[in-house]
Amino acid sequence: MDFTSPPLSLQDNGFSMVPTDPLGTSLEEMEKLKKELRIWKIRVEDVEKVKDDFICAKVRADAECDRAEKKLTELKEQEKQRKDRITSCEQELLLLKQENTELKKEIEKLKEDLEEHRSQDNPVKELEITKKVAEMKLKFTHLEEMKDHGANVDMDTHCVFGVATKTPFRLNQNQALLTFEDEEVAQRLTKMSKHCVNLDSRTANVTVKPFELDMGFQFELHVTVSGKKINVSDIPELPIPEDWMRDKLELHFYKTEQAGGGGEIEKVTYNKGSGTGVITFLKPGASYNFVRCTKYPFCAEESWFIISVSPHFDFHLRKFQAHCKVSKKTILLKGVPEVEEDEESVQDMIEIHFQKPSNGGGEIEKIKYISRGAAYVCFEEDTENASSETTGDS
Repeated sequence: MDFTSPPLSLQDNGFSMVPTDPLGTSLEEMEKLKKELRIWKIRVEDVEKVKDDFICAKVRADAECDRAEKKLTELKEQEKQRKDRITSCEQELLLLKQENTELKKEIEKLKEDLEEHRSQDNPVKELEITKKVAEMKLKFTHLEEMKDHGANVDMDTHCVFGVATKTPFRLNQNQALLTFEDEEVAQRLTKMSKHCVNLDSRTANVTVKPFELDMGFQFELHVTVSGKKINVSDIPELPIPEDWMRDKLELHFYKTEQAGGGGEIEKVTYNKGSGTGVITFLKPGASYNFVRCTKYPFCAEESWFIISVSPHFDFHLRKFQAHCKVSKKTILLKGVPEVEEDEESVQDMIEIHFQKPSNGGGEIEKIKYISRGAAYVCFEEDTENASSETTGDS
């Protein structure tokens, strides 16, 4: 290019110049462009919003994905722990089965040892206390209330008796037993131990010993008279099956006119060998219709018999106590010499001596002296004190 040559017009180079007229663009076109610009700005804003929504959605999706991965990891860990526990339980179960097998073997061995022990005529016996006691009277204490089982009362009669055994004591020759009204007198004489007793023609040195009883027992006897059951005896032995006899007894006591009818029967037991049975009525209190009379006519196999009816008792022993007691009011006198006077006179002289306050004595409830042989004296519980009763000589 030659910069020294004068400039040429653009038209000569193929361009044509269009003069710019600032007023040439119309206002309508300007407004149109502005409107289009606003539209594009709105679209850009919408796109930005969509972009922000996508970003937020992506953030939430990433967070959910993280939580899902953590949950999946936790579930996998829990599953692993569960499998570990199952494996541990299976191992424990296996050990328990093995232990159970060993215990069964040990039990079998112990059974064999027990059988061998029994075969040697040395059976294992339960611990029992055998004690012969004198005949005694029962002391009625109280009636218990009827038991309420919901809508029905059992209608049983519950009686309670107090029982205290008489404890025998062997009184030997030249010995005496004295029971005082005041236990302080007996305790004072026991502490003094040695006593000088005037037996009319001579003076005797006697010894006072505390009086100890052998083992005694006391307990409560609970007696229940059933309101639904009665005992039947003297049932005739007939050549019929036992089921038939039970049916005849059931029918008989269901409609017995003598007792006003027993009503529905719940159960009948019958022992052919002993000729006895027990009738259990369905209605509580039905048995009381039969206890007024002990003999009832009974028809079987076209023959009439007389059967006996009695109340059904149930006995329970409770509050059983064994005890060895020292009587606080009784003393044992030893060393009484043999004298010419008769037994009753010597007993009177002993009583006079131990009644005198000057000798440390007091009022005497009972006294028993034995000059020859021996006698058994029974002591019975009376509130908290003992009383004596001579039962026989030997």
